[in-house]
Amino acid sequence: MFSFFKKKVASNTRKISEALKGEVTLDESRLEDLLYDLEISLIESDVALEVVDKIKDDLKNSLLGKTFERGEDLAGVVKDALKKSLKDIFVDEDLIEVIRGGGRPFVIAFIGVNGTGKTTTIAKVATALEKEGLSSVIAACDTYRAGAIEQIEQHAEKLGVRLIKHGLGADAAAVAFDAIEHARAKDKDVVLIDTAGRMDTNVNLMDELKKVVRIAKPDRVIFVGDALTGNAVVDQVLAFNKYASIDGAILTKADADAKGGAAISVAFILKKPIYYLGTGQQYGDLLKFSSQWFVDEILSE
Repeated sequence: MFSFFKKKVASNTRKISEALKGEVTLDESRLEDLLYDLEISLIESDVALEVVDKIKDDLKNSLLGKTFERGEDLAGVVKDALKKSLKDIFVDEDLIEVIRGGGRPFVIAFIGVNGTGKTTTIAKVATALEKEGLSSVIAACDTYRAGAIEQIEQHAEKLGVRLIKHGLGADAAAVAFDAIEHARAKDKDVVLIDTAGRMDTNVNLMDELKKVVRIAKPDRVIFVGDALTGNAVVDQVLAFNKYASIDGAILTKADADAKGGAAISVAFILKKPIYYLGTGQQYGDLLKFSSQWFVDEILSE
């Protein structure tokens, strides 16, 4: 994962170190020149412009006016400053711990655009919950496509998880309500609401999403985004957040993501946790996100 990002950052930190021979003090002009290539690399890695500006400002505040002597590891100093700047972007929260500390049933609504792997992600989350001894119920709230109900039903059957569904075209909010009532009656721990994948430009579906959230009153609204869409995922987050206040994110297809910028951008824009990264098609291919792990991973050589 994140091979492109690693190579770009490693190359630029080496360039910075090689550009400075002998004792040098980093003034504003020299520092701006040194950070230019790093700025371009961040942009090429799908890091949003406002995040790039934040990182540049952090590095300037950390390095401006400092004097480096001959032989000093300037590349290491820059890398440490970059690591701190990136770490500050993320908010860590363990979803399992949050669920354990919440009420019963704990309700989670999953939202996002078409084709991000949202339904498969819900099945993965159900698997992760079962491993932690937490029972779940799935609400099939994508009532616009018969195929969507069949898909989530197949996952539920394989996992042995109860699925609450209505017919095609049913009121999605009513399905969510019934799933919550079932979970309450059967003493289930978590309700996983599979909303219809939708484009943020579809006003009718976005209004329906608002209704589902209003009726279900989820404890967490989780945005599921495709890490490979780069900065497009930022626009999606901003659009969906207007209709349903997002509490965190899961990014899919991270195993194929060479850039890593989507995770950085989403974390910065939302100021909320990234809970998991999807790393494959199997039910166990869900990696718990940690900012320490992520920053170490993308800055390793």
